[in-house]
Amino acid sequence: MMIMRRILAIATIVLLTGCASQQLKGTVDLGLVIERASGHVTLVNTTTRQAYDRIEGLGDLSHASAVYSRDGRYAFIFGRDGGLTKIDLLQGRIVKRVIQAGNAIGGSISQDGRIVVAQNYTPGGIKAFDAETLELLSEVPAEYAPGKFSKVVGLADAQGNKFAYALFDGGEIWVTDFSNPRQPKTQRFPAGNQPYDGLVTPDGRYFMAGLYGEDGVALLDLWQPEKGSKKILENYGRGQEKLPVFKMPHLRGWSMAQGKAYLPAIGRHEVLVVDGAEGGNWKEVGRIPVKGQPVFVMARPDGRQVWVNFAFPDYSEIQVIDTLSGKVVKTLAPGKAVLHMEFTPRGEQVWVSARDDNKVVIYDTASFEKLGEVPAQAPSGIFFASRAARIGF
Repeated sequence: MMIMRRILAIATIVLLTGCASQQLKGTVDLGLVIERASGHVTLVNTTTRQAYDRIEGLGDLSHASAVYSRDGRYAFIFGRDGGLTKIDLLQGRIVKRVIQAGNAIGGSISQDGRIVVAQNYTPGGIKAFDAETLELLSEVPAEYAPGKFSKVVGLADAQGNKFAYALFDGGEIWVTDFSNPRQPKTQRFPAGNQPYDGLVTPDGRYFMAGLYGEDGVALLDLWQPEKGSKKILENYGRGQEKLPVFKMPHLRGWSMAQGKAYLPAIGRHEVLVVDGAEGGNWKEVGRIPVKGQPVFVMARPDGRQVWVNFAFPDYSEIQVIDTLSGKVVKTLAPGKAVLHMEFTPRGEQVWVSARDDNKVVIYDTASFEKLGEVPAQAPSGIFFASRAARIGF
C-alpha cells in the first residue's frame, strides 16, 4: 500500500512539473492579428512582442473583427462570409465555428458576457448566440418597412445587455434589449440618410451614427432614450463640395481625450474636434489639418495622443496629434497600406498593421522608437484581449 502511494505521489509530481514547464500566459497579455487574405489569425503576446501561435480555417477575413469573452480567454471572430468563430487563445485552437449569414461585417458581446451578437448585411439584421455553445438564441430582422430589409452597421454593446446599431438602408437607429435573449425587445429611432457606422461613447451613454448620405451625425442618449435621437455636427461630412471618398472612415476608431471627441472628417484632410464633455453641446470646436483622408483616429489610453491613419494614396503613413497643443507632432512610415492600430492596455506601445509589407510594426508611444516587428500575411485588424474590459469594444 505504501509503495502504491509513493508511486502515485511521484506520478503527481511529474505531472505537475510537466504542466509547470509549459509557458503559462496571462490573458491580458494576449491578442490576435487578422490575416485578411489567408483565413488565418496570428496570436501574439504584447509583453514579449512576439507571435506564439497561428490558427487556420477562419474563412473570409477581408473585413473581420473580434470581441472577447469576459475572462479574455476566448475571442469571437466575425468574418465577411458570415462565419462566427470562437477561438481559445490559451490553447491556440478553434473551439467552434458556425456560418450564420451570407454577408456579415462585425459583432459584439453583451455586458454580462453571455450573448454574442452578429450584425449582417445579408440577410439584413442581427442574430444572438450563446457565448458558451454558439447556439442561436434569437434574431431581429432589420425590416424597416414591409418587405424591405436593411444592412446593419455600427453594432455596439451597451449597459443592461442592450445593443445599439444603425440601419444603412432604413435610416434608423435600433436598440435591442436581450435581457431575455430568446425574446428580444427593440426600440426604433430616426437617424438620417444612410448611417454608415456607429459607436458607443466610452462611458456607454451615447450612441452616435455617422451619416453618409447627408452631413451630420445622429446622436441617441442611451440613458434617456425617451428623449429620442437628434442630429449634431451638421457640418460633419463632405459639405457642399462633394469630395471623393477613397475609404470610409471608421467611427469605431474615434477618440475621447480631455473631454473632447476626435473624429475623422469624411473625404477631408482633417480631424474634427468636438465638445463631448459632460453637459457639452456636441458642437465642433476645432479642426486639425492632417496629411490625408483619416480612416482611424485613435487615442492612446491616457488621452495625451491621438494616432491617425489614412486612406489611399496616403495609407503608408500615420500621424500623431498631441492633444495639449492640438497639433501633429510626429509622422511615421511603418510600411505599405497601414490598415489598423491597437494600443497595449496602458498605452506604452502601439501595434500597426502594414498589409502590403506582411508585417505588424511596434512603436514606443513616448519616444516613437520602433521596438520590433511581427510577421503576418496581409495583416489588417489587431485586437488585444484587454478589450474584454471595455464597453463598446
